[in-house]
Amino acid sequence: MVSGDQKRYCMLMAVEDSDYVKKVYGGYFNVFLKAFGEEGEEWDLFRVFDGEFPDMDDLHKYHGFVISGSPCDAYGNELWILKLCFLLQTLDAMEKKVLGICFGHQVLCRALGGRVGKAYGGWDLGLRKITIVEDLPLSSFFGGLEEIPPSLTIFECHQDEVWEVPLGAEVIGFSEQTGVEMFAIGEHILGIQGHPEYSKDILYDIIHRLSNNNSIEKEFAEDAKSRMEIGEPDRKCWVKICKSFLKGR
Repeated sequence: MVSGDQKRYCMLMAVEDSDYVKKVYGGYFNVFLKAFGEEGEEWDLFRVFDGEFPDMDDLHKYHGFVISGSPCDAYGNELWILKLCFLLQTLDAMEKKVLGICFGHQVLCRALGGRVGKAYGGWDLGLRKITIVEDLPLSSFFGGLEEIPPSLTIFECHQDEVWEVPLGAEVIGFSEQTGVEMFAIGEHILGIQGHPEYSKDILYDIIHRLSNNNSIEKEFAEDAKSRMEIGEPDRKCWVKICKSFLKGR
């Protein structure tokens, strides 16, 4: 039984658990919980790629929704992706808080009228510096920070990108590689192209798998790994941004 003041969140999982993440973390859901969850909250998991979706009558019960990354294309027309787009349009109309990560960021953009496609610059893997747009109003999701930083580093792992944001959306962050690293609509929609929830070992494992199945060149994989050696992402900052956004503080 959920008490009246207990916050409830919904995780829309668009990826299967890798063997590594299953073994080390017990699944991606735990990775997200560890990053964004707090004591006293209830989190429900729906594996949307398997056709599991929350009941439309239950949407009002949730304080916020998180969409994970995925190896699938956000511009694909698989039934579950189309169903997810409809769900996101509904949540937008309800002004529910929705945080999209990587594929989640792209599918959110597509659902709300933007354009997504293959990244013009090809794969982006490893550590990336994100420039935060200057003179942003101090939105609720920067509330956890004393001031808005000029830039933040994050782990990236994508070969698709947002080409054009939806009408009324604001680009918050960009990088040398990607024009839309972050976007927001009002106070209820936030998309982040990178992975605030990843730790270095998770990305190492993904790079290793992509290299082994010839999705990326061995040389490119080694270069991505070496760039990860020289720095750490601003994970604490990203987690604060995501939590401030989801929890409205």
